[in-house]
Amino acid sequence: MTIFKRADIIKDMKRVLSVKNMRESDAAAIRKGVSSKELMKRAGEGVFKAVKWQSPVAIVCGNGNNAGDGFVIAELLAKNDVDCTVFIFGEKFSDDGKFFYERCLKLGVKIRLYDDKTVFSGFKTIADCIFGTGFIGEVLSPYKEAIEKINASSAFVVSVDINSGLSGDNGLYKICVKSDLTVSIGDFKPGHFLNMAKDVIKEKINCDIGISPVYPSSRLIEENDIKGLFPTRKNFSNKGTFGYIALIGGSLEYSGAIKLAYLAGAAMRSGAGVVKVGVPKSIARNLIPYILESTIFPLSDKDGKLVFNRDELDSLCSSVKTIAFGMGVGIFEETKSILRYLLSDFDGTLVIDADGLNLLSLLNKDEIKNAKPSLILTPHVKEFSRLIKKDIAEVFQSPIPLAEKYAEETNSIVLLKGPTTIITDGKRTNLVEAGCPGMATAGSGDVLSGILSATCAFLNDNFNAAALSAYINGKAGELAEKEFNPISMVASDTVSKIPEVISDLI
Repeated sequence: MTIFKRADIIKDMKRVLSVKNMRESDAAAIRKGVSSKELMKRAGEGVFKAVKWQSPVAIVCGNGNNAGDGFVIAELLAKNDVDCTVFIFGEKFSDDGKFFYERCLKLGVKIRLYDDKTVFSGFKTIADCIFGTGFIGEVLSPYKEAIEKINASSAFVVSVDINSGLSGDNGLYKICVKSDLTVSIGDFKPGHFLNMAKDVIKEKINCDIGISPVYPSSRLIEENDIKGLFPTRKNFSNKGTFGYIALIGGSLEYSGAIKLAYLAGAAMRSGAGVVKVGVPKSIARNLIPYILESTIFPLSDKDGKLVFNRDELDSLCSSVKTIAFGMGVGIFEETKSILRYLLSDFDGTLVIDADGLNLLSLLNKDEIKNAKPSLILTPHVKEFSRLIKKDIAEVFQSPIPLAEKYAEETNSIVLLKGPTTIITDGKRTNLVEAGCPGMATAGSGDVLSGILSATCAFLNDNFNAAALSAYINGKAGELAEKEFNPISMVASDTVSKIPEVISDLI
């Protein structure tokens, strides 16, 4: 099988492989001459070296290859005079697992059969080697009770490869081990980042055991990956050099003056040269106290709802590189006509968010696929479920494949918001885990759209602009949460921290 390589991928960027990709990459490495026992040995050694083991240590092993990693760790602990006890659920193991289990027996490692009387209260460190990334389904007894006991202990918990019970592909669980440290093997998996994962993994590192992916992988975006994206600003420049952008949103019912101010403020703080805010005339005055640096552009309305007026839109969109559309516009025939106009006539980058996405879900997919502007869609899970006409539960189960499929089908970039943001154009996929619980507040999505509108205006690569924007937004939110707290922070707090994040990046 051909090993996948791409010259345009930054080498230092961390890979994130689906469970299938990791499994087949593992098999390909074995076919190329690396024995499965050697890979298991490398995995165990990698975890052993990554952890500051505090004695006594409990290693809780299931029946698969994850257990084999645990036996390698136990052997190394014993050889280094670290008090260690292995707990097993029976003597049924994989062939490689059995090999290292027998080595532990010969070495005299303490091995105990787990039962309902087993307790972990006396151990300083617990290594979780019950299930690996291939786990699917429901955790049953006695594993369920063992996981509950691990979680109830005061020990430092290390999960090997992934937390037992946590899905390797989507980060969902009904019951799983809560780890202080998770050491992934080979490469990170989506389940280390998505959905519930960040709530059960305090820290994670990856142990490279020399496996190359056979299929394209997602990439994790970190600070070093985007540090060079901001261009140096020259003295011989003006506001037009850095891009005119337009923000179209609002209605009398959903005026959101402050939210629109978040949007405009985030865009200005992220480097836009000029921001034009297009809103219904009836609410334009309401914005004046909140929007100082941006230009208010009143648009025709009826009963506080935007009305399609081609001449006004032509004027608003002239010389504009990026338009963000949808925040608070409502779901009406007139706003649908505005969206159709933008899709067919605007020649730039169109960021669609909020009500704009709900309007988009009412259109024929060909209208989206054949759109004139470059499209960036920024849905949260519920909005995305409407776009693809699937239940929210299905989106939670397969967020990356579904986002990739929709992006490819519509020639768009999808930025699927969540605890970890997924960015894909259908061919490439980036993950941005920056962000925090305090950002689950009204206006946070508007802040992201504002940042994104600005970065698209001065970068010539919308895919990189999306990654840069998601990172800035998430990191600014993290800084705001530290200053305030996850309960009290509001979206404007995130806006106030944008300059600090950008200062670090430049």
